[in-house]
Amino acid sequence: MGLGDKISNKAEDLKGHGKEHAGKATGDESLEAEGKGDQASASIKDGVEHVKDAAGDIKDGLTK
Repeated sequence: MGLGDKISNKAEDLKGHGKEHAGKATGDESLEAEGKGDQASASIKDGVEHVKDAAGDIKDGLTK
């Protein structure tokens, strides 16, 4: 996983946490749900990147 992807995913996760907490504090269920969605999206993207990394590692191991 590239550094740019890691930073982007972490930023999306942090933004999601902020939205979730702001939604809880103000009673805005829509904002809270949007924050949770942002966090889930970031988590899925991280998972995909980890799978890509693992596949690359396997490929490298087979070609060496």
